[in-house]
Amino acid sequence: MARQIGTTAPFARWGATEVTPCVAEDDADGWRAYVRRSASTQSHPVGSCRLGTDETAAVDLELRVRGVRGLRVADVSVIPAIPSMNPNATVIAIAERAASLLARNTWRENAALA
Repeated sequence: MARQIGTTAPFARWGATEVTPCVAEDDADGWRAYVRRSASTQSHPVGSCRLGTDETAAVDLELRVRGVRGLRVADVSVIPAIPSMNPNATVIAIAERAASLLARNTWRENAALA
């Protein structure tokens, strides 16, 4: 169906062509070979800095690295398992949380100086 749409006049006016010319629609062996040749994974490594409350966690719930003063982690390494989608939105949420924690701590430090 996508091929049929791509060959219509509106697409032809823009010079639309198949990016990767493929096999005939009814060629099952050709499709198998194409998928084997062109398929790849898009995994995002996660979980290298375990987040938790116990002493074995590398990062605490405020994203602070245990044993390293002033260092926080705000990326996919604190996500325990690969989400079923691109992790971008999850990373943005982690970054927002980190920003909130930093702002709160800065406010507390400034209040203590006053």
